[in-house]
Amino acid sequence: QPFISPFFMGTCHVFQLGSPPHLRTASWNTSRSENSRQILEAAKHLQITDKRTCWHGNAGGKLNADPKNVLTNVTVPFMFKYAVDELNQMSGHMLNLNDAPSTVATMATAVLIGYGASRACAAFFNELRNTVFGKVAQSSIRRIAKNVFLHLHNLDLGFHLSRQTGALSKAIDRGTRGISFVLSALVFNLGPTVFEMGLVSAILYYKCGGQFAAVAMGTLSAYTLFTILFTQWRTRFRIEMNKADNEAGNAAIDSLLNYETVKYFNNEKYEAEKYDGYLKIYESASLKTTSTLAMLNFGQSAIFSAGLTGIMLLASKGIAAGTMTVGDLVMVNGLLFQLSLPLNFLGTVYRETRQALIDMNTLFTLLNIDTKIKRDLAPPLTIAPQEATIRFEDVYFEYLEGQKVLNGVSFEVPAGKKVAIVGGSGSGKSTIVRLLFRFYEPQQGNIYIAGQNIRDVSLDSLRKALGVVPQDAVLFHNTIFYNLQYGNINATQEEVYEVARLAGIHDAILRMPNGYDTQVGERGLKLSGGEKQRVAIARAVLKNPPILLYDEATSSLDSITEENILSSMKEMVRDRTSVFIAHRLSTIVDADEIIVLNEGKVAERGNHHALLSIPGSLYADLWNTQNSKILNNGKQSSKPPAERLSQKEEERKKLQEEILNSVKGCGNCSC
Repeated sequence: QPFISPFFMGTCHVFQLGSPPHLRTASWNTSRSENSRQILEAAKHLQITDKRTCWHGNAGGKLNADPKNVLTNVTVPFMFKYAVDELNQMSGHMLNLNDAPSTVATMATAVLIGYGASRACAAFFNELRNTVFGKVAQSSIRRIAKNVFLHLHNLDLGFHLSRQTGALSKAIDRGTRGISFVLSALVFNLGPTVFEMGLVSAILYYKCGGQFAAVAMGTLSAYTLFTILFTQWRTRFRIEMNKADNEAGNAAIDSLLNYETVKYFNNEKYEAEKYDGYLKIYESASLKTTSTLAMLNFGQSAIFSAGLTGIMLLASKGIAAGTMTVGDLVMVNGLLFQLSLPLNFLGTVYRETRQALIDMNTLFTLLNIDTKIKRDLAPPLTIAPQEATIRFEDVYFEYLEGQKVLNGVSFEVPAGKKVAIVGGSGSGKSTIVRLLFRFYEPQQGNIYIAGQNIRDVSLDSLRKALGVVPQDAVLFHNTIFYNLQYGNINATQEEVYEVARLAGIHDAILRMPNGYDTQVGERGLKLSGGEKQRVAIARAVLKNPPILLYDEATSSLDSITEENILSSMKEMVRDRTSVFIAHRLSTIVDADEIIVLNEGKVAERGNHHALLSIPGSLYADLWNTQNSKILNNGKQSSKPPAERLSQKEEERKKLQEEILNSVKGCGNCSC
């Protein structure tokens, strides 16, 4: 039975991972120089010489490149050869199996023991190498994934508005594992493999002659050339399979994220059929990949078998001519099978390296995407609550070229004041918040906070100074307490409870079965819209920034809860600069100044009473439209604006009392 070395067992890993997202801008260059550049790019993210794991890296490298490991494997066929030659020369009676000391002393028996010891040592070194390198590989994967994750968080909002969540997750998973495989194969296994192949060829030349070495090298060359050419041809099938897998994954995740919409329209079967259509495409591409892999494996085996047959014929002729022994035949057979695994390994490494590079395509594309909003070594924003003035100077901005959202906007929010920004849909209200937070940069103009241009300060310090309550509050799939504490991860339990009381949600949380440990579900969908909004308000307050930005902060609240929170906000925003983006004008009547936007420009500004007193003002039209029910069923009242305001406030109080009486004793804070 010819011996097959375990030296390379377990070193060829095939990672079956998710596909990367399809990026139209991504291109793939299969040239050697480009592949080398990408491998070096991956090496930057590995950082194997990390102090915490450097001894693992050094040990792993030494074990993989240790000549003793290779020599142990090559020794095995020689042990078998000497045993066969000794047994062939000696008669059977010389091996006295009834006399143990004589048996052990026999040369053939000793060589057989050496043969077994060589196999055991080869297995030991192989498993020791795998054990040590396992730490290096896992540490590398973790470090790469963390770096990519952090890089994604540093990208602009524009990227994340167009990304596909499921595909992005697959890209990180597949790409990081692909990098780990490529580097482990090339750095830790390629060198020892090439060394063993060269050593076997040299031994064949030295022990058996040039013909044997020529056949071995010819087999090696044909095997390598066939593997490279065939793998390049079948690469396109792997690309098609990845794309199909990506589309199927996106369809499944998108459908599950829109679970309620699917139910509303009874489209479960439609979604299943659509998903199955993507799976059929993936199935077809996967079958092509599998069948071409089988063809590749068969071709490799056929080439090796032809080479093995040729060398065995040469050895048989040598035995017949008396120039070789039977042991030489066994040795040649063992060496060739010793060579088969390195050959198969190199073929597998090349094939899997090409596939790993394909899998890493999107990951490299992601890593090469650079954020537009940055300034290296920018100084931090220095700000105190009494200096937190916001100033827009002739700001122009457009999301799409030629469609201006802000068209020369200029205004100032004095420190410690409450300023509201109102206007119709598409007037640019929410864009003000995004520009302040530097999710986008204006095409023209400047924005100042505390007299400092926000372009010239670090993003981290700027965003620490701003607290934002978004219109659509999205929560983590975790407990209510976790989502509240997220505003300040170092906050104490009592501080979290205090902001919950301030936002009017503390009592409602206590009525829940698990209290603050209640899970809110995916994106907070287990909570009502009002409850999510109050959690968002509470965690923004917990952050305790000098500037607060409210983007429709009470849009999901009922009138009573809104009134209670607005009362609490008066204390919350005292001596703090605050900007309120509002549709409901009743929430900002107490603002120090109201800025009315229209078609991307500041149309009007002033306080509530001043704007209402302007005949035909845009603000007055908005106010009258929202309060048409109490203004003679929408008809314009002949009373002056101040009297109309007084009447409106009286009607509002009466309506509030009626609602309060109708729900008294309900016990549900969000009814």
